[in-house]
Amino acid sequence: MTEPNLQPDLASLPLNLADCEAAARTALPRMVYDYYAGAAEDEVTLGLNRAAYQRLLLRPRVLVDVSRVDPSLELLGERLAFPVLLAPTAFQRLAHPEGERASARAAGTAGTVFVASTLSTTTIEATTAAATGPVWFQLYVYRDRGLATELVRRAEAAGCRALCLTVTMPVLGRRERDARSGFQLPPELEMANFTGLDQSRFPDAVGSGLEAFVTRQFDPSLTWDAVEWLRRTTSLPVLLKGIQTAEDAAEAARSGVAGIIVSNHGGRQLDGARPTLLALPEIVDAVRGELPVLVDGGIRRGTDVLKALALGARAVLIGRPYLWGLAVAGEAGVAHVLALLRTELERAMALTGRPALADIDRSVVAHAEARWP
Repeated sequence: MTEPNLQPDLASLPLNLADCEAAARTALPRMVYDYYAGAAEDEVTLGLNRAAYQRLLLRPRVLVDVSRVDPSLELLGERLAFPVLLAPTAFQRLAHPEGERASARAAGTAGTVFVASTLSTTTIEATTAAATGPVWFQLYVYRDRGLATELVRRAEAAGCRALCLTVTMPVLGRRERDARSGFQLPPELEMANFTGLDQSRFPDAVGSGLEAFVTRQFDPSLTWDAVEWLRRTTSLPVLLKGIQTAEDAAEAARSGVAGIIVSNHGGRQLDGARPTLLALPEIVDAVRGELPVLVDGGIRRGTDVLKALALGARAVLIGRPYLWGLAVAGEAGVAHVLALLRTELERAMALTGRPALADIDRSVVAHAEARWP
């Protein structure tokens, strides 16, 4: 684990998100870097998530008054400063001792949402206590449904504003980097939301401890009935994280959820799945404006955010990029990543002649129906 960087040199922080990753790769132990950076099998989908943004082009309009650019928005009753949220990522104290607390503080200060993972190394109570803005809670449903219910109750009591049900993990994708490294949590860390329970530690296993944990604890029999169960269990808005097709998007809209997150789990589950940017337009069309559609996967520049918005996303989420910031400089590093994306988005909005989010539509992008890999 890296030592706390209490007084980072802000002038030396990376110039862009690629530089953040390079700095984090140097700072982190190899096993931790590979866990954060890696994906399933040949990591084809991981690469396609990024390539999709690089193959979509922008159509700038000129002679538009962009003396004031406003990237703010309303999302599930929250006023956010810009449309970039922090996605749920597990085990953040592997990157920095402050872990989830640092990320939640940075998100709030930036005026956006932090989504806390069930598999956090900080309890949901401690995370929300440290937060300076809205927190959502990401949920997996376990074989022990009572355990999931207890997590929901704790998230409600802690003040979380929404629940994100991850639907991409009936089984764990084969993450070969983790299998090679024998990925485990160090003795001083545990899955803090399960402190005092057997679920707080990985089981003894050959290869990835996470794979053994998921196999033992996650419920592969989940169906759409689980969405109905969760909506009955809580009064919080429920979003489904992991929708990848128009068929499932339409079913999600019928199920009464509050939102959809288009996600292939960062390429960490099914290798060969479509990049999320390619899936996004059909999902937006399928829900017909009935609920907000968000997207994650492959976002590394403000222009990427603009492209996702142009294809109908209400907002985007980032995962790996803010982990790199966390590893480099703790809370200040996460804040820096968010500031970079906001500045780049505002510049891209100005240079394409779209001073407000309402001005962004599919005419911003060229070849929205392009031939993809």
